[in-house]
Amino acid sequence: MTSRQRIAVIGLDCAPPCIVFDRLRDELPNVSRLMNTGTYGVLRSCDPPITVPAWAVMTSGYDAGQLGVYGFRNRRDHSYSAYSVATSAAIRKPRLWDHFSKADRDVITIGVPQTFPVRAVKGIQISGFLAPNTKLPYTHPAGLRDEIQEAVGDYIIDATDYRTPDKTPLLETIRTMTSRRFDLACHLVMTKPWDLFFMVEIGTDRLHHGFWHFYDPGHPSYAGPDNPFVDAIPEYYRLLDSKIGELLEALGPETHVMVVSDHGARPMIGGVCINEWLVREGYLVLEEYPGEPTPTPRLKIDWKRTRAWSEGGYYARVFINVSGREPDGPVMPNQYDTLCDELSARIAAITGFDDEDLGTRVVRPGHIYKETNGVPPDLMVYFGNMGWRSIGSVGNPDGQSNARILSRENDTGPDSANHDWEGIYISSLPMKGHAAGQQGAEHRLIDVGPSLLALVGLEIPADCAGGAAMCWAEAACTGSE
Repeated sequence: MTSRQRIAVIGLDCAPPCIVFDRLRDELPNVSRLMNTGTYGVLRSCDPPITVPAWAVMTSGYDAGQLGVYGFRNRRDHSYSAYSVATSAAIRKPRLWDHFSKADRDVITIGVPQTFPVRAVKGIQISGFLAPNTKLPYTHPAGLRDEIQEAVGDYIIDATDYRTPDKTPLLETIRTMTSRRFDLACHLVMTKPWDLFFMVEIGTDRLHHGFWHFYDPGHPSYAGPDNPFVDAIPEYYRLLDSKIGELLEALGPETHVMVVSDHGARPMIGGVCINEWLVREGYLVLEEYPGEPTPTPRLKIDWKRTRAWSEGGYYARVFINVSGREPDGPVMPNQYDTLCDELSARIAAITGFDDEDLGTRVVRPGHIYKETNGVPPDLMVYFGNMGWRSIGSVGNPDGQSNARILSRENDTGPDSANHDWEGIYISSLPMKGHAAGQQGAEHRLIDVGPSLLALVGLEIPADCAGGAAMCWAEAACTGSE
């Protein structure tokens, strides 16, 4: 492989091995052809396994701690109310297209999370789902917006209201969004210069959150085999495969293609009301208990008596109210480690609806990241190892004394899937040590970006946590994990 070989990455947000490799493989001829001629396998997601920061981790090779991004909303400082959404401004490390641009190689990126506001690249950048709408500048160069309108009509950045009970228009929006994004991709790769093409389709994620319980008989809320949306997921994947086939034809046989996901999906068994539990156990003290479910920012919290509180949805980010660090923290620094250990053990001991062990994983960021920038949580809690969602609101109908700690419902709208650690990778080229069509070893999401840099002879930053662990049969990869 020459250093000027074109690379195309097709990102499918939330695509899991159980669907792509197993249940629907025979219905996906174009994806299956890539698997049969190349190498495929499980791509282990990052901590945390959520869209933000996972795509930034993949494309930079830096872990979430190094990036200082622990979710969609992050604390700006150690006050109680300063939070910010992790837009492109939060990513201060170079990503794949930055390296290509610096090396005078043309790039096209479409829909990659954390690319809004857009930045100048050598080529084209079209914002991902954090762009509010297409009325704001969402493309580089800015004039590309008119060309997009002419090529595909009204471009849809995201199906924003995907936690809705109104499923029919949601499904139609997802299908239309996906079709137009792939049509745009075909248009751009055939009319613009590029050495790196990188797109992310968010429709797979929105589909799973909205329709998993219609599809999966193993879901605790399975709607039954006769429900009107029983084929929504298979039909969408068949559409997706046909659009991937069109894009593969436009890319040409000489392009090295990778299909990847940032994380997988699994049925959401239920939710743990973590702040409700913290209130009940005396760690989170309220001045007034709310009469209806209330998110953390709207709670009337007695900060001088509160030792811990939580944020986050897919997983719980627990913060300790430390004296001298937070404005009114009552926890002395010499009590910090003891309280972290106590909370870790007690949270991990929360049981399920039938008093079963959930298998909850509690970690401290300093133990899993190369470094911790920004304001990291003190504890990261994966309820049921992501089988259960974290629910942050407080104020259940039964009142404080009998408040429910467990819930079947999500507090931000109907949702039937949570994220999983196992995503996918499919490479059109076989990897070293594997025959064509053979399932390969499990790889880490954080190694994708550095491995692609090594593949085309570009330098891997010395300080990133990822390395060139993915090596191809026709290329000599450099670097290490």
